Amino acid sequence: MITLTEAQSHILGAVGVLEPVVVPIGDALGLVNAVAVTAAESVPPFANSAMDGYAVRAADVEGATDGSPVPLRVVAELPAGRAPTVPVGRGEAIRIMTGAPMPDGADAIVMVEQTRPGDDGNALTGGTVLIGNAAVAGDHVRAAGGDVRPGDVVVEAGVRLRPAHLGVLASVGRAEVTVFPRARVGVLSTGDELVGDGSALAPGQIRDSNRPMLLALLRELGAEALDLGSARDDETVIADAIGAAVDRCDAVITSGGVSVGDYDAVKVVLNRLAPGSMHWWQVAIKPAKPLAFGVVRGVPVFGLPGNPVSSLVSFELFARPALLRMTGHPDVLRSPVRMRAGAALSRRTDGKIHFVRVRVERTPDGPVAVSSGSQFSNALASMAAADGLAVLPDGPGCEPGDVVKVLVLGSE
Repeated sequence: MITLTEAQSHILGAVGVLEPVVVPIGDALGLVNAVAVTAAESVPPFANSAMDGYAVRAADVEGATDGSPVPLRVVAELPAGRAPTVPVGRGEAIRIMTGAPMPDGADAIVMVEQTRPGDDGNALTGGTVLIGNAAVAGDHVRAAGGDVRPGDVVVEAGVRLRPAHLGVLASVGRAEVTVFPRARVGVLSTGDELVGDGSALAPGQIRDSNRPMLLALLRELGAEALDLGSARDDETVIADAIGAAVDRCDAVITSGGVSVGDYDAVKVVLNRLAPGSMHWWQVAIKPAKPLAFGVVRGVPVFGLPGNPVSSLVSFELFARPALLRMTGHPDVLRSPVRMRAGAALSRRTDGKIHFVRVRVERTPDGPVAVSSGSQFSNALASMAAADGLAVLPDGPGCEPGDVVKVLVLGSE
């Protein structure tokens, strides 16, 4: 028996980081930036209006109020996307739209809501506008470089790229970015008893639920998930499947056949493919005690248990952190959230950490964790009803109101 920390440390120490690649920013969402990006230009590139209104000289409208407006002659109109050609002189204004460059002579914008047409009834070019609010220099003006200046680091290395990051990259003219690629991960189910095509079950057969579940977990993580199908308990079939998988995958996940004491074809094949480097562990956790891990021809292989909940918990605790490490994430282990137990979460003392399926319920006093149902390792329905795993250290469990740590599941 080894501890959870020992198993995680060994796995994370055995996996490497994938080589960075250059991709269009449109393909980079969710990937980790590999090289800090420095701006070569200002954002915005020129001073511009933050409002629809009038570009004015602040000194011309000093003291203006709604009851005592200041009249200005409108000498031009300036929409966004057009360079100004007419300056603003004393007693003049230019009708301006949001995003349009500031014309020479103007140092402030008066919002259109604070203006009205003059006595001639025309607040457009050639008419008069009444300014009903005083302005100071800089009002509603976006300064050149007010967001980003040349030389600013706009995206640090090690950052998982979100939509706003991609917008910043586009704003500084970057069409491509250097990132750690998505991991290509193959999933193989093993066992003569598995049926995955929806056909009627013969005596002793069960549905293959692990493979679609693991493939979905990989997609949720942002990996490129490859369905390797299922293999019957035949050494040649399994050897061919795993051998082909490691040739085209960054990592491989198998499901089933890792319990200690079983003479299983998966064990025979993996021990043959990675002699002396495969580990067949019993980890001091429940569920998901049996776990296999090794590196086959440079490719990490995770042997997860066949019970569905054990398979999911093993993925969360071992495969997910390793895949995050491979794809450049600096933080790979979920941080538990402390909350109150909404009801007793019982367990018995057995030398293991228990991961109890819970629902996180919102209350006026904060979130609470309650059991989502059966805790047997084959009870996948209660896993589907859960959105977290309560981490119960060895002992009797916890009572209602006790503080418990919960690993909140999901893509983040």
